[in-house]
Amino acid sequence: MSTQTRETRPTAQGDKGRRIVVLVATRKGAWLFHGDTSRRDWRVEGPHFLGHVVSHLVLDPRDGRTLLAAAKTGHLGPTVFRSTDRGRSWKEASQPPAFAKAKADEKGRAVDHTFWLAPCHANEPQAWYAGTSPQGLFRSDDGGITWRPYSCINDDPQYREWMGTVQDGTPDGPKLHSIIVDPRDPKHLYFAMSGGGVHESLDGGKTFAPLLKGLDVVEGFGFDPAQPTYHDPHCVRMCPSNPDRLYQQNHCGIYRIDRPSDEWVRIGKAMPKRVGDIGFPLAVHPRDADTAWVLPMDGTQVWPRTSPGGKPAVYVTRNAGKTWQRLDAGMPEAQAWWTVKRQAMAVDSCDSVGVYFGTTSGELWMSSDEGAQWTCMARHLPEIYAVEAATLS
Repeated sequence: MSTQTRETRPTAQGDKGRRIVVLVATRKGAWLFHGDTSRRDWRVEGPHFLGHVVSHLVLDPRDGRTLLAAAKTGHLGPTVFRSTDRGRSWKEASQPPAFAKAKADEKGRAVDHTFWLAPCHANEPQAWYAGTSPQGLFRSDDGGITWRPYSCINDDPQYREWMGTVQDGTPDGPKLHSIIVDPRDPKHLYFAMSGGGVHESLDGGKTFAPLLKGLDVVEGFGFDPAQPTYHDPHCVRMCPSNPDRLYQQNHCGIYRIDRPSDEWVRIGKAMPKRVGDIGFPLAVHPRDADTAWVLPMDGTQVWPRTSPGGKPAVYVTRNAGKTWQRLDAGMPEAQAWWTVKRQAMAVDSCDSVGVYFGTTSGELWMSSDEGAQWTCMARHLPEIYAVEAATLS
């Protein structure tokens, strides 16, 4: 692993005294990269949980100290670890996410791994949501120590039917992910299932409804787009500056929705045809709802899941998807076949927004100027599953 230093713009007045931490979850452990807002030099901390499959590592924005890690520990199975001192010490959850015991006449399910962690609303400082594989939704009300099945969906017959389409098709198993809490209303929730579609609740999870209008399905198989079963959202993000706008990277393109509309608009059609609009990660600007970044992959018929032509690039829109710009300065110009998983792209909140992503080949990349120039922060990590960035006062 190596760290690199390069010249960047001077620290903006509004960034003085703030710090950045980049949290990296991998197939063989987790790392934390600490820096100031100049983002010239980084102090590396880790590995944590060496050898564990870590699907997600999240710093609680409500206190700036608590970390949760979703881990799978080989023969010990899936669990969640918790730190209240930014990773200096960890304790395992006493009751990690687990499905309710099946009735005698039912086929039971077991959590293979916890995939997605999301802090609940600011008014619920100890509460967290978790999404699992196979698809399940769970909640903790004690800071991640104990977890319980949440809402009706885990055992609802209709949802179980919708969850079943890609049990054997999605690499590493089907996922419940992109758990989103509206910052204006703790009862307004979204989540996505691969497969199974995007869903919304207006009553704190008592009920959910599909949000599918306008989304395409894979052509040539006779799939009914009205059925959640056939939809495969890869990543959904809410705009911090406008919670009524969400972006989605889907198996079938890039989309935007502006509530109260219930119809997604495919904005990926404006991407270059030679590149297409198929990928996994997506990140949105913290203060500009018109700006979002994606990292497309080769989505041809055999789905190589590599960078198109071995020439990776991030694409940015600054007008809500009307046009896209290729950003590849500093990236390899050829023979770079890695790609980026759905959780492995993030942004910070500095005056000039930093964009970060981790690759399937174990490289961590960053830009301190919103994608204009890229630098490799670290090499030779294990395959990177998730990247988060936090700005600390």
